[in-house]
Amino acid sequence: PAITMRSFSDEKKQCTLEILLTKPLSISVIVMGKFLGYFILLLLTLIPTLIYVFSIYQLGNPVGNLDTGSILGSYFGLILIAAAYTSIGIFSSSLTDNQIIAFVIAIFLCFFMYYGFEGMSEYNILGAFHPETLGIDYHYASISRGVLDIRDILYFVSIIFFFVFITIPIVRHRKVGKNEIFKIAGLLVVFIAVNYLIGTFIYARYDLTKDKRYTISTEAKSIIKNVESPLVIDVFLEGDFPSSFRKLKTEVKQLLEEFNLYNRDIVFNFINPLEDAESRDSNIESLVKRGMQPMQISVQENGKSSQELMFPWALASYNGNTVKIPLLKNKIGAGQEELVSNSIQHLEYAFADGFKKLITERSKKIAILKGNGQLQDIYLTDFLSTIREHYNIAPFTLDSVQSNPDKVLNQIRQFDLIISAKPTEAYSEEEKLVLDQYTMGGGKSIWLTEAVVMDKDSLYNESGSAVSVMRDLNLGDFFFKYGVRINPEIVKDLYSAPITLAMGDGGDAQFQPLQWPYSPLAASNPGHPITTNLNRIKFDFASPIDTLKNSLSKIILLKSSDLSALQGVPSTVTLDVVKEEPNPANFTKGPQNLAVLLEGVFTSAYNNRVLPYETSDFKKESLPTKMIVISDGDIIKNEVVNGKPQQLGFDRWTGQEYGNKEFLLNAVNYLLEDDGLINIRTKEIVVPFLDNQKVADERTKWQFLNIGLPLLVLALFGIIFSYLRKRRYS
Repeated sequence: PAITMRSFSDEKKQCTLEILLTKPLSISVIVMGKFLGYFILLLLTLIPTLIYVFSIYQLGNPVGNLDTGSILGSYFGLILIAAAYTSIGIFSSSLTDNQIIAFVIAIFLCFFMYYGFEGMSEYNILGAFHPETLGIDYHYASISRGVLDIRDILYFVSIIFFFVFITIPIVRHRKVGKNEIFKIAGLLVVFIAVNYLIGTFIYARYDLTKDKRYTISTEAKSIIKNVESPLVIDVFLEGDFPSSFRKLKTEVKQLLEEFNLYNRDIVFNFINPLEDAESRDSNIESLVKRGMQPMQISVQENGKSSQELMFPWALASYNGNTVKIPLLKNKIGAGQEELVSNSIQHLEYAFADGFKKLITERSKKIAILKGNGQLQDIYLTDFLSTIREHYNIAPFTLDSVQSNPDKVLNQIRQFDLIISAKPTEAYSEEEKLVLDQYTMGGGKSIWLTEAVVMDKDSLYNESGSAVSVMRDLNLGDFFFKYGVRINPEIVKDLYSAPITLAMGDGGDAQFQPLQWPYSPLAASNPGHPITTNLNRIKFDFASPIDTLKNSLSKIILLKSSDLSALQGVPSTVTLDVVKEEPNPANFTKGPQNLAVLLEGVFTSAYNNRVLPYETSDFKKESLPTKMIVISDGDIIKNEVVNGKPQQLGFDRWTGQEYGNKEFLLNAVNYLLEDDGLINIRTKEIVVPFLDNQKVADERTKWQFLNIGLPLLVLALFGIIFSYLRKRRYS
């Protein structure tokens, strides 16, 4: 407005407009000339902002951590909004011969076009028209982050041409008469209709960001397209947070806007549950009861640091059902920026998973094997409650195998997947044949078995030690035929989870986390969808797995670190190991396989063998199927405190959250060919951060470069321009 306010108002005031109109130029050419002149001037003033791009490039962590596509999209949006404001300024200047009035009119119109329609969003015309779509903010927000939508571009082009075209008759007649008002109204209706029709029937959208972060995956779209009534999301990320968490809030808002773009029934609100001092405590209590634990963060204000609570959660409600959605994904050893980056990468999965729980009906069935000393349900509570939201689950025993094995086989074949969680009693040959034939029929399975008898509970005695022995489940030949062997040894790892012990005597005793090599933190296979983007997975007294040659595909999902050692059995395990400084020279066995995925056509473990019972439906080879073998049953076991099951993978002593539950959930999804959520989880998003240390060390340099240099460039341009203009026209 300040730049364009003199364009026509000054011409009118100085009576030079009449002289201009006598030139052999059409009025439309004059108006376009004015528009292009001011628009090019605005573009020239944007050139110095390239210094900001250079600065961000140099201050990135690492250097060059910059999304070029996003920046190009931002500049494109800036150019479009500059052109729109120029056209509004030209129009405003044509209405009066007073440049101050022209300035005020342009300010009002620019402000109204940017924000005015947002306040009208509660009104809905014909059910399909949303007033906020007429506002600049609605369209500019998308382009400014690097997403080019044909509807947004068409909107800006329409704004530009609308104000330029209605300026022409005003300049021609030098006033706004009844005819001009009708022309303006008609042109406005035409532009709204064109935008609506093209926006409805033509859709093209280009995500210029390097990691395609604003492109919703096909899997997520297939979920949200089934939303047929309002799905309301309450996000508890409103408040005064540090910059990194504000970035998380921004990313959540942008993702939900993308969901809303594809389905208008998805609506969201940002809420600060701690804003009202009177209801603060009750809100906290209510959210905690729902299982949404708060997070304590440090807030810097006026040079002082304080601790505040935030709830990184969302609640999604649909047709009377509600699910909680975690927005923060913890990562072992991660700093605040890495934590936020990791969480942003997890957002689409978190929301898609929540939506699927609300929308999709459960169809596939999972059997939890019982009867061979498997873990009690209380130790499986957290995992079972998680998969119950997606699948039908039921316990299944093999007790009737002795009397009617064919009936048991037919019953177990009704399930799509079986899970055996830490069996402690040997399987009979009849039971093994039923399980073998279940696999031959294409059944999927997850085996969490152990070759060694040892757990931490057995160490909590006066001596602080116990003897580990081999555990014979009579499954050796079973797995050997399928191509894996679980060796009766214990994996020790320097990269391990701590054990928390009371150190000291009597009342002076304190709980301390101490290095415990018997709890390896397994590294995941980054190239497989089951294990991509996972925290380390915690094991306890795991055994190494060997893979054997056969026709099956074998993919190592989890393994220990390079600094691993093996302890044979029988042997003594003692808590005294925490008192010794581990010697890396004793950890030289290299990475040990802890979880293996088998895929392909299995050959029966009873092929060319005498069958333990007669059956007319014996299959020597399977249909293409999958199986996962894990050498530790404790990775599925949640802690129980005072009779209450705890969250799987969460260490209440250290506050660390391990990736056990996510790994197992991914494994179930993969085996049941429910790949949609897995594909969303493996989406890579790179969040650029600045090198804060470099910013602090070179503060003065970059302040001058980003504040002083653009002003110097503009001043130099002004001097040169004035000199050339004076030289030419004086």
